[in-house]
Amino acid sequence: MSEYDARGKVNRALLICVGDYRHLRPLPAVKDNAEELERVLIGPGTDLFAKGEVRVCRPQEPWEVEQALDKVTAEARGLLLVYFSGHGWVGSDGGNLQLMVGASEPRHKTVSWQDLVLRYLANARADRIVIILECCYSGNAAETFSPSRLPMSLLMAAQPNRRIFSGEERDKVSVFTRAVVKVLRGGIPGKRFVAFDDLVEALRAELADERTPMGDAWVPRSAKQNTTDDVILSFATPEGRPRTPLRVRLRRRLNLFLRHWVRLLLILAIVFVPATGGIVLLNLPGEPPACRPALELRLLTAPEDETALRQAAFAYEMSAANTRPLAGEGDYADGCRRAQITVYSAAKDQIDQGFAAAARWQGEAQGTGGGDAADDKGTDPLYRPGPQPDLWIPESSADYDEARRAMPAGGSPAALHNTGPVAYTPLVVGIPANKRLDDVEQGAAIWRDLLTGTDADHRNLKLLRPSPVLSGTGLLHTIGLYLAHDGVALGSAGTAPDPGVADDAESRLSAPGSQYAGSTELLCSLRPDAGAAAGATAGSGAAARSAPLVSEKSLADFNLGRATGSCPARSDPLPLRDRYAAYYPKNVPALDHPLIRVAWRGAADATARRAAVDRFAQWLRDPDGGQRILVAQGYRGVPGEDGAMPQPAKGSPLLDSRTETDPQAPVVPFTADPDQVAEVLDGYDKAQKSSQLLILMDTSTSMADGGKLPVAAAAAGRALEMVGAHHTYGLWTFPDRARPDDPDAVHKAVRLGTADPASGRAALARIAGGELVDHGAAMEEALTAAVRTMKQAKGTNNAIVLILDQDDGGPRRAAGVEKTLTGLLKDGPDVPVLTLSMGRSGCDTFALQWLAGASKGRCVTGSPGAPDQLAGFIASIGTAAKGDR
Repeated sequence: MSEYDARGKVNRALLICVGDYRHLRPLPAVKDNAEELERVLIGPGTDLFAKGEVRVCRPQEPWEVEQALDKVTAEARGLLLVYFSGHGWVGSDGGNLQLMVGASEPRHKTVSWQDLVLRYLANARADRIVIILECCYSGNAAETFSPSRLPMSLLMAAQPNRRIFSGEERDKVSVFTRAVVKVLRGGIPGKRFVAFDDLVEALRAELADERTPMGDAWVPRSAKQNTTDDVILSFATPEGRPRTPLRVRLRRRLNLFLRHWVRLLLILAIVFVPATGGIVLLNLPGEPPACRPALELRLLTAPEDETALRQAAFAYEMSAANTRPLAGEGDYADGCRRAQITVYSAAKDQIDQGFAAAARWQGEAQGTGGGDAADDKGTDPLYRPGPQPDLWIPESSADYDEARRAMPAGGSPAALHNTGPVAYTPLVVGIPANKRLDDVEQGAAIWRDLLTGTDADHRNLKLLRPSPVLSGTGLLHTIGLYLAHDGVALGSAGTAPDPGVADDAESRLSAPGSQYAGSTELLCSLRPDAGAAAGATAGSGAAARSAPLVSEKSLADFNLGRATGSCPARSDPLPLRDRYAAYYPKNVPALDHPLIRVAWRGAADATARRAAVDRFAQWLRDPDGGQRILVAQGYRGVPGEDGAMPQPAKGSPLLDSRTETDPQAPVVPFTADPDQVAEVLDGYDKAQKSSQLLILMDTSTSMADGGKLPVAAAAAGRALEMVGAHHTYGLWTFPDRARPDDPDAVHKAVRLGTADPASGRAALARIAGGELVDHGAAMEEALTAAVRTMKQAKGTNNAIVLILDQDDGGPRRAAGVEKTLTGLLKDGPDVPVLTLSMGRSGCDTFALQWLAGASKGRCVTGSPGAPDQLAGFIASIGTAAKGDR
């Protein structure tokens, strides 16, 4: 393996240490961590960082961390090392790691690992980034250590869901940091230097005798992204170390000279040039005026649009529109950011629930509670969707109408103001490029003809739609199916959908696993190189037999090989045989991505926030501002001053013929009445039949390794959000704590037929808190019991959600188990098994592929996006009322 040597480059280290807390217990040992680590980093043995390249930060407020990250990410060109030591906190499901600063308390004034730290690091200019986290639950950081463009290495002090003792030791330096310093200062016997992987192994050996507060082994963890090589962190060695190469020493001297030459020239100018105007004040390079903390705006959006809007938000933060001083704002120096924008996303149903429970949302954010659990079904908006938004950009105005309809009639602390679209995206139906439809106009296809052209008598393509409950794309496609079936423009306000048309449409779309949480995950499941890992049944040829109902942008990204859902980017576009041709349903409204300003009652800085949102909205619609960013991402622009809808402009990927889209296809504005949206959803609800879900969850101790348990618990919790009066559930776990040696035994934590999700949430909280069984999990035995029960259960819409790490029952499995399970799956009625595989091989095993095919189910590989992906499949269970359509 090659190693990255950063000696002589422009390196930076940021050491964030918090020992004093206002609301949490102090961590006295953390106070000296920074000085001790700084000494070893700039020491001659380490030989990487020069004096002045290491910055210490002891933040009391979150903005201090942001400023420090902003500075080091802008300066570092070689190695960037970011270290945090302090308290860490996670939500009840183990997700959303928060780093605690001096003023922090749970849920408030925290630094989000995912939304803040990773956001800054993703825009760094360094060659390599190394992050070291020493805090409770540091291992949970791996859950959201999602790919970015930069090579990053992450060292976590302990395994997931573990508290640690660091910071409370009697010694001046915490246990973990003391071990890090020892390795970096002394080196490793037999090694010429200490690389990242060497450090991880050495720390595991150093901490082998330590225990966490739960009494189990203290095991540091690591993760990498976008790199196969290693990075050197110290050149110390117990053996004789060779002298630093001459080229490195010369480079350091050159860097030192370049750093100070401008300053020296200015000083000489002051000395030799007569001052005629009294005192000359100079603002020397490298010493900009101090900037006030920027106003934080929180932008909530759909998962499909998060990446593009994050890029737009970052571009705005650095633009002149956000950094030039304005009249009346003299306290902001030129070049200082007035606003910074945090972008985050959630599924449509979770956003609806958040605004419906706005009183609780605001109360929890302020620490005062608020809201009646009986009214909002016990939802926790602060966990999901997340923080209170200042602006919301849904996929379409239909989402906005639905959110407003869900808000309490008696008033809400949140007021939603629709300021209009910021981009458009037509809806399309993807037809395999080698199965184009005869006599159907691609740029204006009537839905009636699309249904006929893909039915069993013609192309026999399976129509796949994102869930109208979870996805704005799915909702708008459903509106088009119901209201523009014959290609005529949407009727007058109040025109209800024809029940016969709705029933006919759903008869083609209803099948187990036919729905997804969004366009991108749907398309990811169909990409040929994703296979079973993305949820498709490997070898099934699903892509060639499917017609996805998606957005133009997502289809273009798919065909070009861009990152799609959980599928990473390809090096080149898909070959023609694997692409989909875009067919544009006639008179179906496009996604219009409206910008919704959210005003919260009682906010002290409401005027400033409104002005900041308005400035960002204006920039997003500016042809020379945000429109350039969005168009380059594959969106259509907004109308200009003449009111005409613009065609894709220069820089748009839609101009690439390999997208198989039609840049000339018209964009239909959204004109549906809010009552029509409600009637469409009502018609969709009536098409669903009662369903019953059995969640079967592996609770062996191996689930706690590698950040698997938080994802598994979040997926089970997301499944609970899909239940209700007509959609009941049960929760079983295996192995059974009372009978761990009995492979056939399961623990019935929540009885089958339960409608209230509270019981399931309580059981999941106990599991996430460490209620695991130290014994192998026999999947086939537990699944046999579950399938037998569901085959005998009432109703025809029964399904099993199987969440497991790996099947440990093979060596001691009775010979007849596989035969029994196979026979049960073949017998009617169908019971789809929707599997979330947390194991190393994901869904790419024969057993899981066979299970998905035999049960007519699906398989999803564990990832941060897995809970919503699984929820999309669960949403289709109640619609399978006419068999496998």
